[in-house]
Amino acid sequence: MPRYEYRCRSCGDTFELSRPMAESAAPATCPAGHDDTVKLLSTVAVGGSASAPSPAPRGAAGGGGGGCCGGGCCG
Repeated sequence: MPRYEYRCRSCGDTFELSRPMAESAAPATCPAGHDDTVKLLSTVAVGGSASAPSPAPRGAAGGGGGGCCGGGCCG
């Protein structure tokens, strides 16, 4: 179940709730009992593992001249 982050406008507390996506916009009550809360925009990090090797840089033998479309339009 996704976790959503909220901030209480009354006391300034930031808290998380696990709830279904369909209920993400539903009003939330802060742990102190205040109802004036707002859902925060959360960031999600997506990526590979830290031990994954980086792709090798492309050399001149790879074809194309670079630029916006492989060098064909930049005469």
